[in-house]
Amino acid sequence: MKKLDWKIPYSRPCVSRGLLEAGLSPLLCQVLALRGIDTPEKAHTMLYGGAECVYDPLLILGMADARERVLRALNEKETVAVYGDYDVDGITATSLVTDWLRGRGLTCYPYIPDRNEEGYGLNCSALDALRGKGVTLVITVDCGITAVEEAEYARSIGIDMVITDHHECRPDALPQVAALVDCKRGGDDYPNKNLAGVGVALKLVCACDGDTEEMLRRYADLVAIGTVADVMPLTDENRYLVRRGLQQIVADPRPGITAMLKESAIEPSRLTASTVGFSLAPRLNAAGRLGRAGIALDLIMSRDPDEAAALARELCELNRQRQAIENDIWKEANAMMAGKTPDGPIVLASDSWHQGVIGIAASRLAEQYSLPAIIVCMNGDVGKGSCRSYGGFNLFEALSACSDELIGFGGHALAAGLNVRRDRLDAFRAALHDYYLANRPAALPEVQCDLLITDPELLSLPNVKSLDLLEPYGNANPKPVMCVSGARLESISEVGGGRHCRMRIRLGSSHFECIFFSHSAADAGVHEGEWIDMAFTPKINEYRGSVSVQLVASAVRRHDPAALCAAILSGDEDAEWAAAVYCPERADFVRVWRAMPPDFRCGETVQEILRQCPPGMEPEKYCLCLMVLRETGLLTGRDGGIFSARCSSISGKADLEATRLIRSLRRCRQGSMGEQHGH
Repeated sequence: MKKLDWKIPYSRPCVSRGLLEAGLSPLLCQVLALRGIDTPEKAHTMLYGGAECVYDPLLILGMADARERVLRALNEKETVAVYGDYDVDGITATSLVTDWLRGRGLTCYPYIPDRNEEGYGLNCSALDALRGKGVTLVITVDCGITAVEEAEYARSIGIDMVITDHHECRPDALPQVAALVDCKRGGDDYPNKNLAGVGVALKLVCACDGDTEEMLRRYADLVAIGTVADVMPLTDENRYLVRRGLQQIVADPRPGITAMLKESAIEPSRLTASTVGFSLAPRLNAAGRLGRAGIALDLIMSRDPDEAAALARELCELNRQRQAIENDIWKEANAMMAGKTPDGPIVLASDSWHQGVIGIAASRLAEQYSLPAIIVCMNGDVGKGSCRSYGGFNLFEALSACSDELIGFGGHALAAGLNVRRDRLDAFRAALHDYYLANRPAALPEVQCDLLITDPELLSLPNVKSLDLLEPYGNANPKPVMCVSGARLESISEVGGGRHCRMRIRLGSSHFECIFFSHSAADAGVHEGEWIDMAFTPKINEYRGSVSVQLVASAVRRHDPAALCAAILSGDEDAEWAAAVYCPERADFVRVWRAMPPDFRCGETVQEILRQCPPGMEPEKYCLCLMVLRETGLLTGRDGGIFSARCSSISGKADLEATRLIRSLRRCRQGSMGEQHGH
């Protein structure tokens, strides 16, 4: 198994007494504390927040103008078009606004451009076709904020436009239209800057209808699907909208969603944001990727169960085709990278790739090489590219800095699209590389753990069950990644035909069953009887009437004591909470002292000190013994440090229990137990 860089937090989460007194479980309190929630009021808002989390749509800059123009269209019975995007966010937004306008008696044409023939956003040919149908008002959803020339053309042929979008703006180049609604505009005071395109669409109909509660009742399911699919942060208002939408799907799903759930073999009662993101969204997206977005739109808007079932089957077949195409692109991209060790963004191009699927391949490349990746589909002299970030690198700012080499671009910090001429591709690649080297993000650990579990009681059934209150999980509210350090691996075996492995570990006096998906026992690289570290998320496992806690592993390695030992030897008091489980007893000190020769000298580095550890003793316990001996004066070194310290004599008997370190370790152990039981 590849050696990964781990980051284990050795400091103790600072849990406020108020959270514990509010009746929340100790494990949930620790996770909330890590997310900056330190009062019962903040916890209640996050966990149980209701309609009070929904902000007034008229707070969005330009919304009053948008409402006025849409209401005028209603009064004058104009013919309207809703112009969307071909991804899930755009499709759900198009469906939402179209349904509302038709419900108010208007003739309304939904329009989603063909990804392969027309590309993203507005185009003049589409505007001509809509004008030919008598359209006098076009409402964009999830697109339009950069359509300066197209907006001017629309005005020239007698079409008004209301643009609703959520993508980044260029303040010096905004379309001149009847109304422009985008929370990312300069001067906008709307509290939630992270609405999805469908979220902005909801705000539009709320402003026009005047009954926000009714609009939520009708459309929260669509908002939830689009928000999750577009990977918007699931905090604040978004969190409430998604939670409510998921509840609505479970309670009363529309026919199209029912058909999709059935075709995907998803039990509605088990629906989560993760289910939407990894099962429903890819199927709905497949239609747009292959130039058939109308199928997904028809499915969502269908009121006929039989029609919906047929459309859902067609979507799933399109998704299978998408997977096959994606795999071919991935193989070709991997072959292009063979033998290369890039130090900056990966930019690959080909004339044979399918434009609708290159974004997925870019995501896989970014993960494979831990670098931003751009895959460009060339067509003649011009290429269209999909960009995916890695490690927090801001793609939108990077593309802005390299815009002289591009025809155009748009998107977000983490995902974007671009157009580039073939003869400028090398210049763009070089410019992006230079920008990246000058703005390289700080390296992140490949295994980033949120919480170190030292007390196995934290993983009790009630504690783990309480984490359900954190749903829906997603961007900015991920499942907490926990870890154990120095657990005993009691057994390991393969399941699923060798594709996965099952483990049993012992932590203290407790035992836990674990599953490591997509890893064989050989991949895991650990063996029965070894001490291991494991990163995981806990879950409640129900099997044949038995309910237990199961740890779903995300990374496993042989126990590595070096980081905690380094913290102990440096005198890091925050790490004493993690070190408390290794608190030495008198017999341990006797063993260490007797093992020291008269000319003993501590090593000059952490690794040298660890090599001096007596056989069979935990390195962490050995380091604690050394630090206590140093505190008593039995070891002395330059500047009072432990490195290169030598044995020394003191007057009288050393009182080990009176040292600050031992007393701190004892308090940490007692405090952990007291907090665990809510005392």
